[in-house]
Amino acid sequence: MTRTVRCPQCGGESVYAPSNPYRPFCGERCKSIDLGAWASESFRMEAESPPDDQPFGDPRLQ
Repeated sequence: MTRTVRCPQCGGESVYAPSNPYRPFCGERCKSIDLGAWASESFRMEAESPPDDQPFGDPRLQ
């Protein structure tokens, strides 16, 4: 039985098996779009960080 999952990029069906070299993505295009988003830092975690001109650390302690 072949397992299918939802492609994280387009939401379409994707074969999750060794026969799909792009898994969990449905194809090369979706995998490339996702890689490009990571490379351009589109996927970022929100974090409290001081502006570039401020020293690092807790601003309440400075």
